Amino acid sequence: MQQDKHPDYHPVVFRDRAAGYAFLTRSTATSEQTVEWDDGETYPVVDVEISAESHPFYTGKARTVDTEGRIARFERKYGEGQRQTSD
Repeated sequence: MQQDKHPDYHPVVFRDRAAGYAFLTRSTATSEQTVEWDDGETYPVVDVEISAESHPFYTGKARTVDTEGRIARFERKYGEGQRQTSD
């Protein structure tokens, strides 16, 4: 592997402000802010808007799309008889 071609890969704390959750991982992300972690070490901290802790897909609070309502609106607008079907 060639030296000086890859960014610095180091431990970083990502903090989800919406969920009040933080996790330590390795990343190339950098930050001026630091936080003391549970192990007593100080790591750079990156604040994120959303993570798996607060994302609707992972928390089970995802919106369901009303496809039946969309189809009914389409048929009212363009007429039910105008749809072509293949037999």
